[in-house]
Amino acid sequence: MTKTQAEMQTLTGLSALADQYDGYIIDLWGTVHDGVQPYPGAVACLEALRVAGKRVVMLSNAPRPAEVVCRQLEGFGISRDLHDGVMTSGEEVRRLLRERDDPWFARLGRRVLHVGGTHDLGLYDGLDLDRVTDPAEAQFILNTGPDAERGADSVDPYLPELRAGLERGLPMLCANPDMVVVKGGRRMICAGVLASFYEQEGGNVRWVGKPYKDIYAPVFSMLNVPQDRILAIGDALATDMRGAAVAGIAGAWILGGIHQEMIGDNAELAVEEAEAAGLRPVASLPRLVW
Repeated sequence: MTKTQAEMQTLTGLSALADQYDGYIIDLWGTVHDGVQPYPGAVACLEALRVAGKRVVMLSNAPRPAEVVCRQLEGFGISRDLHDGVMTSGEEVRRLLRERDDPWFARLGRRVLHVGGTHDLGLYDGLDLDRVTDPAEAQFILNTGPDAERGADSVDPYLPELRAGLERGLPMLCANPDMVVVKGGRRMICAGVLASFYEQEGGNVRWVGKPYKDIYAPVFSMLNVPQDRILAIGDALATDMRGAAVAGIAGAWILGGIHQEMIGDNAELAVEEAEAAGLRPVASLPRLVW
């Protein structure tokens, strides 16, 4: 038996781990909801965590302000009483663009070419930026992901501006490192796919969000519990579970999200996939249920 097999428990509910952790970092899309509605049992699980006195922070790679996501959760029946805060990659992008204390951001300039949908434009509220539509006028690209109206199945609809950005040597800020998402049963690509293409073609990309370590600092502050008592829960091996490993905390892998088609409820296959990725979640669960 490998070390991964020895360590990753196969559980049916989160209650089996509840005594071991005081703080929970919970992913949203693919874990709590599918972009349309909460998964069965997810809200009840959050309620049970609160009854048990646990601290909970939602951490999402959504390229939107945290308050926008918080209101979306309320629409799903997840009140603010069920968590101690929401952190998003979009919120961190806003901070970095506002403060400019990071050298990479300090060099960006103010004229930005937005690659993404109109539903992500709230990211710019209150920022001293000038959105332009012509790549020749831009100083950098802010990538929030495909626009459903243009197509979310491939990079192709976005090649004109991506190639123009590459020709001009524009740096790209990726506000959502996710590669794919499943919305109401439909699989769609995310900003990470566009950023990967840009990077592979020689572009300079700065990634903000999971699995990069910096996104966890504000979450740890909101939780305010020792790191060895924190459990990160999410459905994406490459972002949620790798992010937990990078941040030095335990992870519990939800199999019923983006990996559902590949793994299903096959716990043995889940162990193999985690091991192949060099990751060791402490447990796998089919869904976020108590």
